[in-house]
Amino acid sequence: MENTYQKNVTSGKRENLPCIAPLVTTVEETPQVITAQVQGHFPKWLNGYLLRTGPGKFEFGKDKYNHWFDGMALLHQFKMEKGTVTYKSKFLQSDTYKVNSAHNRIVISEFGTLALPDPCKNVFERFMSKFVLPAMTDNTSVNYVRYKGDYYLSTETNFMNKVDIETLEKTEKVDWSKFIAVNGATAHPHYDPDGTAYNMGNSYGFHGSCYNIIRVPPEKIDLGETIHGAQVICSIASAERMKPSYYHSFGMTRNYIIFIEQPVKMNLGKFITSKILGKTFSDGISWEPQYNTRFHVVDKHTGQLLPGIYYSKPFLSFHQINAFEDQDCIVIDLCCQDNAKSLEVYQLQNLRKTGEGLDQVYNSVARSFPRRFVLPLNVSLNAPEGQNLSPLSYSSASAVKQADGKIWCSYENLYPEDLEAEGGIEFPQINYSQFNGQKYRFFYGCGFRHLVGDSLIKVDVENKTLMVWRKDGFYPSEPVFVPAPGANEEDGGVILSVVITPNKNESNFLLILDAKNFEELGRAEVPVQMPYGFHGTFVTL
Repeated sequence: MENTYQKNVTSGKRENLPCIAPLVTTVEETPQVITAQVQGHFPKWLNGYLLRTGPGKFEFGKDKYNHWFDGMALLHQFKMEKGTVTYKSKFLQSDTYKVNSAHNRIVISEFGTLALPDPCKNVFERFMSKFVLPAMTDNTSVNYVRYKGDYYLSTETNFMNKVDIETLEKTEKVDWSKFIAVNGATAHPHYDPDGTAYNMGNSYGFHGSCYNIIRVPPEKIDLGETIHGAQVICSIASAERMKPSYYHSFGMTRNYIIFIEQPVKMNLGKFITSKILGKTFSDGISWEPQYNTRFHVVDKHTGQLLPGIYYSKPFLSFHQINAFEDQDCIVIDLCCQDNAKSLEVYQLQNLRKTGEGLDQVYNSVARSFPRRFVLPLNVSLNAPEGQNLSPLSYSSASAVKQADGKIWCSYENLYPEDLEAEGGIEFPQINYSQFNGQKYRFFYGCGFRHLVGDSLIKVDVENKTLMVWRKDGFYPSEPVFVPAPGANEEDGGVILSVVITPNKNESNFLLILDAKNFEELGRAEVPVQMPYGFHGTFVTL
């Protein structure tokens, strides 16, 4: 198929992708509240904070970060109250940020950047420093997460930073490993209606590696307000002892956790020796499509791993869309890519290219598309081989028992062909408070006709239709759904997205769309530079 990004044709010549370097360049923080200029209107009922985070500083002194994921966390707050909007931003005062600032160089290694030895030390000291395990970063730049009513900034290491969402000040650093035996947790936990949180974290040791399902109770107890009371309710052994799979999120229904063990492998031996060999953490991650993808299903209530063995062809998924139970099956919807090149492509030198070089980078990345898998839960020993065991008439996804008893799962595409012209979709969001773990119809995401999101898309997974919002030269971030008070319909509410531009003559803005018809209700313009970010959340005042 031809390139999926839209081509502007002038005199028969195709234009290259526009440069987005300013979107991945260091910016100044805006610690003093500024009033945004509202065009259109923000509903009076919409009172709260849109909180977002992402990388905002890409160098210290002469040292520069290599990868987009490495930049220092910049916290953004849009406050909406009675139709008015204000904005402020602050760099997270993590220990990593502070020690790098104090030394005016990169002291702590990140995902794609290895911190070099202190040039002020002598040759012997610099040599010996290679044999000290690298310090783990607490640059928690990926997402805001909630435990026991408090908000934390999270990434995929063992550290989180508790934040006051009004002041954006860090109030506490939390180490998961001080509470339970894990070496980290995802930045995408799930929540039950009562506030119980579930997450996943790895544990590494000489015994090998395990994937651990974590439960954090909703209530605060006398021991403290952090994650006291967290428990590992199930451990799943890695298929390869020293090469566990990388994962960024997981699925959850009312009764089950679904973990996807995908053929993106983390080589623990390379991690341990990375400093000696002068390699980064990202160098220890590899795409190994000789392995299939496996789905593990765990009972949330008992912690038991179900005996069913479900496989599919190899794919990479960063974000699950939703999962639910129906007719004794689990239905899980995911944004899937057919290889893992995107992890290496998001080097800053690639994102900052122009012209044909940028086009070549874009064309090397696998697109992300929504797919549905069906996992039948109670497959009897007498179930016929070679037949589709899914009873769901509304899905073409199949689950076929093999001669060895394993279930081979083939997906259903959840999109119309015109999504290919949008470059696929990522950063999926749903009406989480009402439809997480439930059968649903709509999700929202960013279209990727560029290396960052360049449109907002509403997908109807039942009718397989799209609605699209786009403004040329502007790049919207993850859409956040906020339900309207008393709304009964799944799409009764608004979509919030921070939209930024590399054009210095234009303002960045907070966009608000009617979630039902995807028409713009208003925007709040902010005359400050903002980088392209990752994830966020809406918190009601």
